[in-house]
Amino acid sequence: MTEGEGALARAAEKAYLTVRERILSGAYPAAARLTEQEIATASGVSRTPVREALRRLQAEGYVTASANQGAVVAEWTAEDMNDVFELRALLEPYGAARAATRISAEGIAQLRELADSQYRESEIRDAGFIERLGELNSRFHRLVQAFSGNVRLSKLMPVLVEAPLVLKTFARYSPAELLRSAQHHLEIVSALEAHDAEWAAAVMRAHILAAQGSRRRPL
Repeated sequence: MTEGEGALARAAEKAYLTVRERILSGAYPAAARLTEQEIATASGVSRTPVREALRRLQAEGYVTASANQGAVVAEWTAEDMNDVFELRALLEPYGAARAATRISAEGIAQLRELADSQYRESEIRDAGFIERLGELNSRFHRLVQAFSGNVRLSKLMPVLVEAPLVLKTFARYSPAELLRSAQHHLEIVSALEAHDAEWAAAVMRAHILAAQGSRRRPL
């Protein structure tokens, strides 16, 4: 890669991260139209890397694009969310099982720190805890898949794992459901530490199905 190509790639990554962060935070809500110039200004890059960033965001499902409207933040329907949870229930237990046979002590420590933090947030529920829970949850699930050693799986997972974060799914949880979700993460860590692939997969599947049930429950 030449120096110019490297600079372009870094600028595209910066634009990508700026838009992704704003979508996840709600600053760019569903159905919002995104212009290349707005993104270029927000991320401090030119419009050329913005186009590459938008192509990546479209491929990952964060935005949709058409000749008439340009780029628009993707809207999530109930069917979309059901599809996401079905895929997660298939893929994440597989990743957790693989991680159980490969994870290091350092990896266990990272996951336990995240799981402990999520449990504390679920108990105390201070101002802003929903956003913090969403981020902790996303980091935990992405790390488990990263520790699976399957690079392709790790690349597939981010938009699936972060869909609940976009929709602030934790805002629907009761206090008991928040603690149950956090306890699942702690048990997943225990299964990984025991290098028990079947246990890790079973708890991960139960965890995702429970999350799907909480999302479906009427407010």
